[in-house]
Amino acid sequence: MAKNKKSALNVQKGISDSDISNTSSILNIQQKRKTQPTADELIDGILKGNITDLSRAITLVESTNREHLQKANAIIQGCLSHANKSIRIGITGVPGVGKSTFIETFGKLLTTSGKKVAVLAVDPSSSLTKGSILGDKTRMEDLVRDDNAFIRPSASGESLGGVARKTRETIILCEAAGFDTIIIETVGVGQNEIAVHSMVDFFLLLKLAGAGDELQGIKRGIIEMADAIAINKADGENQNAAKLAKIEFNRALHLYPAKDSNWLPKVVVCSALENEGIYNIWNMIKDYEHSMKSSQYFYTKRNEQNKFWLTQTIEERLKSNFFQNAKIKIELSKQLQLIEENKTTPFAAADVLLNL
Repeated sequence: MAKNKKSALNVQKGISDSDISNTSSILNIQQKRKTQPTADELIDGILKGNITDLSRAITLVESTNREHLQKANAIIQGCLSHANKSIRIGITGVPGVGKSTFIETFGKLLTTSGKKVAVLAVDPSSSLTKGSILGDKTRMEDLVRDDNAFIRPSASGESLGGVARKTRETIILCEAAGFDTIIIETVGVGQNEIAVHSMVDFFLLLKLAGAGDELQGIKRGIIEMADAIAINKADGENQNAAKLAKIEFNRALHLYPAKDSNWLPKVVVCSALENEGIYNIWNMIKDYEHSMKSSQYFYTKRNEQNKFWLTQTIEERLKSNFFQNAKIKIELSKQLQLIEENKTTPFAAADVLLNL
């Protein structure tokens, strides 16, 4: 019976040298992940075209953490002298107009001709959950695998015009990384989309034919700022409708005053799905760039944009500091209660808060 009893003192298998080595390797990898690269290391990586470092830097730029903000500012400052060497193209249009398909076809045309393309795709955020789908990398399957392309989806949040809050800084980082063509795809859900005009050189508005918006879509804000209108999905049975839409938009454009640049906006038809008319659009953009640089308007416009974003940044920072103030938070709660009880008005409450 005693022979069948198991001893409580079992000999366990020891840890081999290979196990120790593997464990050490795992710990080293984990330690490296915890150690964040410095601003100088990220700058060096970006200037060498390292996509991982570029992505890390953009994440810092988009962060609301104050420590991240300081590091991001240092990176932007280090990259600034290497930026401003691209053509910046804004593309907007209502959902369903085919922006993602257009950008993928357009982007592939550029990369095959030797261009390096960065796509900053801004996805709409939910006003309730603040969440965003960020699905552009799944919609642009071919372009996302292209070594000469970089796609960065960002949530629009509550930023001006549906353009991600830090898109301006992201443009600088992408340019420093060697991308010579920057495409900004905006949400396309309202007239405030015109904000994209204040950060791009060329503004392309995509429209649909036969969707009942040929004339209704002539909204002064966007149409006035568009440098070109492209009637997309001009294929199959839509071809005749696209030609009619082109005539309608051309007529409408003649009603608007001349642009400061003296550029006459063009209306073109295209089919991103069948890759028709895309090359003509790129030639038109190159003609625009050459013309604007010859007249110096290209550089004047960029200077005006910088001034605009200076004031926008100041306003944003003042607003953020105001609502983060501890006294304001307490008083705001009180004033909201008074408004609810009908004991004050929103305007009087605002005066109280601002006087603090």
